[in-house]
Amino acid sequence: MSSDFDGDFEQHDGTILLMQRADNGHWGLPGGHVEPGESVTDATMREVLEETGWQIEVGHLIGVYSDPARQTVGQGAERPQLVNLCFEARVVGEAGQPTTPEETLAIGFFAPSDLPAPFVPIHDIRIQDAERGSRETLVR
Repeated sequence: MSSDFDGDFEQHDGTILLMQRADNGHWGLPGGHVEPGESVTDATMREVLEETGWQIEVGHLIGVYSDPARQTVGQGAERPQLVNLCFEARVVGEAGQPTTPEETLAIGFFAPSDLPAPFVPIHDIRIQDAERGSRETLVR
């Protein structure tokens, strides 16, 4: 399976679009922050396009993740607790180049049973939840 920017990526049933983060070298789901005036759906589409070069259509909400043990970041007394939303999505546009190459080292489609390493630790539960195939939104 290809995992760099060279070549075309084919979306295979059951594979997941992942990116390798430039800040720590870990592989994980593309994503980011909502900008002022932006909906979560628009932010999801924008972030995936910026980080992977792929255009997506956002599907159902897989889960809401706010577990303090997994979602608290930083160091010191003021450590923010993040709340993340994870959506199902489908690739609808041709691959281009990421527009934020300073954030992305590589991209690729991977089977959930064959995830690349190292992997972003807080993303594993999201992939497991998506693999359940349920239309129920989970809150964790």
